[in-house]
Amino acid sequence: MNFDAYAHRAVDLVNAPLDDLDDLRSLFDSGSRLQCETTERDIAALRRAQKRLREVFELGTGHRDAEAVAALNALLDAHPVQPRISGHDAADWHMHVTSRGSTISAEYLAGAVWGLAVWLCEYGSARFGVCADERCGNVYLDTSSNCCRRFCSERCATRSHVAAHRARKRAADALTPVG
Repeated sequence: MNFDAYAHRAVDLVNAPLDDLDDLRSLFDSGSRLQCETTERDIAALRRAQKRLREVFELGTGHRDAEAVAALNALLDAHPVQPRISGHDAADWHMHVTSRGSTISAEYLAGAVWGLAVWLCEYGSARFGVCADERCGNVYLDTSSNCCRRFCSERCATRSHVAAHRARKRAADALTPVG
């Protein structure tokens, strides 16, 4: 079973603005039960979880594996999962990770935390990343073949590389004598 989609829930949550109910609803699939039934109470729970999940990414990026594991174990305790078989017929059976809680935030978090824990066990916490572009701060899961990703997106990588190039050019120009 591939739990990558659940791990990406954690990334999506940490990177999401959660200023209001519309922000929260945009985190969920259009027309889904999660999107339709979410409440203001879910926003507060997910904001708290954002901070704790960001900490896991920062610990992984800092190669503090034991602390990342401890933080994830605490999140697993706080957001227990209840696996369910789902599907429409015998050819479509698959696993879903749901929550024992009754809120939308509990259900979303159970899957996100479970997915991130499975990701850590499968790939290690070094595959958790925080964007190297200081103007960004988004988190990501490093899926590169040699664990060398430093940016959350090509856009951030390009922006950072262009800024560094311009800074080097300005420095070189400042050293060049005029006239």
